[in-house]
Amino acid sequence: MRRIASITTAITLAGALAAGCTLDVPDLNNPGIDQLEDNPTPSAVSAACTGLLIGNRGNTAAANGVVVQLGILGREAYNFDQADPRFIGELLEGELAAGSPFGGNFWAGPYANIRLANIVQRATDKVADYTAADKAAIHGFVDTIEALDLLRVAITRDSNGAVIDTDRALDEPLGAIVGKDAVYAEIARLLDAGATALDDGGDAFPFALSTGYAGFDTPATFRTFNRALRARVAAYQGDYAGTLDALDESFLDDTAATVADLDVGVYHSYSTGAGDAVNNLINPNIYAHPSIVADAEAQAGGAPDARLTRKVTTTDAPGSAQGLTSDQVFTIYGGPGARVAIIRNEELLLLRAEARWGTDDLDGARADLDLIRAVSGGLDPLSPTITSAELEDDLLYERRYSLLFEGGHRWVDLRRFDRLDDLPLDMPSHVRNARYPIPLAECNARPGEPACDLGSL
Repeated sequence: MRRIASITTAITLAGALAAGCTLDVPDLNNPGIDQLEDNPTPSAVSAACTGLLIGNRGNTAAANGVVVQLGILGREAYNFDQADPRFIGELLEGELAAGSPFGGNFWAGPYANIRLANIVQRATDKVADYTAADKAAIHGFVDTIEALDLLRVAITRDSNGAVIDTDRALDEPLGAIVGKDAVYAEIARLLDAGATALDDGGDAFPFALSTGYAGFDTPATFRTFNRALRARVAAYQGDYAGTLDALDESFLDDTAATVADLDVGVYHSYSTGAGDAVNNLINPNIYAHPSIVADAEAQAGGAPDARLTRKVTTTDAPGSAQGLTSDQVFTIYGGPGARVAIIRNEELLLLRAEARWGTDDLDGARADLDLIRAVSGGLDPLSPTITSAELEDDLLYERRYSLLFEGGHRWVDLRRFDRLDDLPLDMPSHVRNARYPIPLAECNARPGEPACDLGSL
């Protein structure tokens, strides 16, 4: 019942996109799940597609959302919320608790959205008024969003596994929890299926996307976003040839000469409009981890890495909790309407650098890293005689500062490079959590499930 409630909420929130593409006040007369399944109309499917965008955005920019929680685990951030000691006590000091809104997070929301995606796929094929191109465009969009939701589960659960057999009736047995490799294979399959569908999607989507998709709001341009995600997934799989292939079809631009060029990409959008969600990453309890300042390289003139000065500043109101303190705050998000990146050109260039490094093209990798260092960081180029091991170190450095506090990249990167020990321990009692447990509610529905015996360390 909770899954149905979550889906219905997403649909009722999806009124229509206003001219400015912020989300309107919910129309409580919008079609619900029953109509969408039994008698779908173009307006019902459009509302559900908007609901998918809302659901996919959910719990991203919350004070307890993915950017903050994974940022804390990756020693990018602190949340000194005096009313909730778990931001330190659970995330930094002990194992993640499967029954808490911390360790049990990032599961129910993505799976509710995935269930809605399955319903939309079936509903789309029932709408007689849609052309073949309309249907293909919707299928490609939905496959991509479903993959993005499953990716959130994958990056948080990692080797603990996840469920990929999701299109089952509520009275059927639960789909199995499968291993990490199978989860990533399913994400890749969804993205590839989406790209194929988008090829036949015509010139326009039969529904509106949010402003965060500006420039990527036709089937053809959205496909480049799909391929960008596919490149990320291939890199996470260690498939560097596949990464390069996907990047060739993405929106990667290696002529980038400004930070604005690097920022081109797809974003979650927020606003203060009635009924819309705001970006809560401006929460005054959130501080930057001091190591971000300490570890930054210097430019030739002695100034710190430009990414540091662009994204972090010293505050005259330091924060502290449980023996920790910081006088550094983020300036990445300028207000409650600030957007949050899903994927940007800067990440694509870093993915190509990684893939070139992983396929022994060290000169190509160095060229990509030098571009990022110059344009984004104001740093000198790397030595032409740099070794492969040194390139790995620099790749992780560039990713740390280029993708700072955007979605847990630092934590994910150090885990996939088997370098979580690089994370500093600020107190003797602190630990390095490596993954999230399967949530307690899920385990209660699966007596004897082996994955439920796996922890977070």
